Amino acid sequence: MAKDRRAPELDRELADLPPELRWGEWMRRIEAVLFASSAPVAREDLARIVGQGASVDLLVEDLSADLEGRAFEIAQVGGGWMFQTRTVYAPAIRAAADVGDQLLDLNEFDVAVLAAIAYHQPITRDGLKEVFGKEISRDLIGRLHARELIGTGPRAPRRGAPYTFVTTEQFLVAFGLESLRDLPDREQLEDAGVAAEAL
Repeated sequence: MAKDRRAPELDRELADLPPELRWGEWMRRIEAVLFASSAPVAREDLARIVGQGASVDLLVEDLSADLEGRAFEIAQVGGGWMFQTRTVYAPAIRAAADVGDQLLDLNEFDVAVLAAIAYHQPITRDGLKEVFGKEISRDLIGRLHARELIGTGPRAPRRGAPYTFVTTEQFLVAFGLESLRDLPDREQLEDAGVAAEAL
């Protein structure tokens, strides 16, 4: 969310409303912000629209309960909250809505490269070559970067100081992760046959 713009004065406390109506208004404010935002909204940002004594976590929890049975839900992703459609409705959305530019359209190898970057970050192209036993094309790295799933990390502390790659907040959003700690355990992935032992 943009923090540099001057917003009109917002009555955060709503002291003229009874407490039970205040809570509902704060919930609606949070709902409006999450609905309007294309990225996860951090707790600190949501705290700017509710009273000082209000718990953002409890407000989000109550809002989530109100959304039970609806087609969308609030997900905690990338250090904040955002609306997302419940996965059970994905086939209906693909069948009727124009979401082409929102689809990741990644093949199995693309996902494997993303997983390697996520588990080994920051990692260089040479590091990826060690993981996969072959060169990873600049084209693939460019596609993942263009989709904002990876970014450049710190330069590697060795001769030539090559660039490293790291995952981004968009990676967390795309895969529904709150943080990298939510990645599946590598051994579990290997046991399930989903990941190569190199990861």
